[in-house]
Amino acid sequence: MTAQTRVAVIGAGSWGTALAALLARHGALTTLWGRDAAAMQAMTATRRNARYLPDSPLPDALSFSSDLAASVRDADWLLVVTPSHAFGELIEKIAGLPHRLEGVAWATKGFEPGTGRFLHELVEERLPGVPGAVVTGPSFAREVVEGLPTAVTVHSDHAEFAQRVAELLHGPSFRAYTGSDILGAELGGAMKNVLAVATGVADGMRLGLNARAGLITRGLNEMLRLGVAIGAKAETLMGLAGLGDLVLTCTGDLSRNRRLGLALGKGVGLKQAVAEIGQVVESIQTVDEVMRLATRHAVELPIARHVQRVLHEEITPAEGLRLLLAREQKPEYPDDFVA
Repeated sequence: MTAQTRVAVIGAGSWGTALAALLARHGALTTLWGRDAAAMQAMTATRRNARYLPDSPLPDALSFSSDLAASVRDADWLLVVTPSHAFGELIEKIAGLPHRLEGVAWATKGFEPGTGRFLHELVEERLPGVPGAVVTGPSFAREVVEGLPTAVTVHSDHAEFAQRVAELLHGPSFRAYTGSDILGAELGGAMKNVLAVATGVADGMRLGLNARAGLITRGLNEMLRLGVAIGAKAETLMGLAGLGDLVLTCTGDLSRNRRLGLALGKGVGLKQAVAEIGQVVESIQTVDEVMRLATRHAVELPIARHVQRVLHEEITPAEGLRLLLAREQKPEYPDDFVA
């Protein structure tokens, strides 16, 4: 069954390319779609993604396309791997194309800009009746394409589809778990990018390992508080989708969000830092949606709030640190906290 499954991976950045290569190596008939026709032709000829993963050869079994309609038409299911700001528009385009989709999975992390809606809400709205699943967890594209050990989790309201996606992803060096808390999985995957900026700033300012550990732990606390408020499961946020992804993104220098924080902590301006990274940095938009969600549910998120103010250039990183340290002494967990 696996060898006969046709998957179209929509989005030819580093993560989309890595997942497409993984699926092809695991026997799925995989097509990687990208907007840039010239880039896709070059990948076909060289078997490499010269922009994002230039040192990683791609499997001969992987096909490439810039024809979205053909990619969707021929697929059994899709794996969408685009920046969150482009996700909604792309799902709308897919919904208008002829298809026989048995499901849509996504490895995009974030919210719909301006509304704060979760990505699964967009899929449910624009592709009604098509099962959806989120693929998330601590996973750098470069390490996946190199075959280094990785573990992710696939969450869906449709257990059969989650299992099918996980089985195709699962392999000798890539473990894929399943779950049913799509809300918590998406929250963890989005919110960790905001918290990675905070730890990056602290490391850029050379505040030490104690500060890094404190920020990660208190950041997890903020993730749990917001998760409880919106109805997510605490165990999801304590697992790969939350804690796992948080630790990786806060400590691994392959993280764009951590690198943004490092640059800001060293005194580099926001525009220059983003330009030097050269790829989409999700936290810049995600932080506003996290705070929108927190305001809606009356949840206090001091770390995320100060990251927002730094990214809006209302305060400097040093001022954000001073404000965090000036907060009053309190219990680590309030008596009414339930997780």
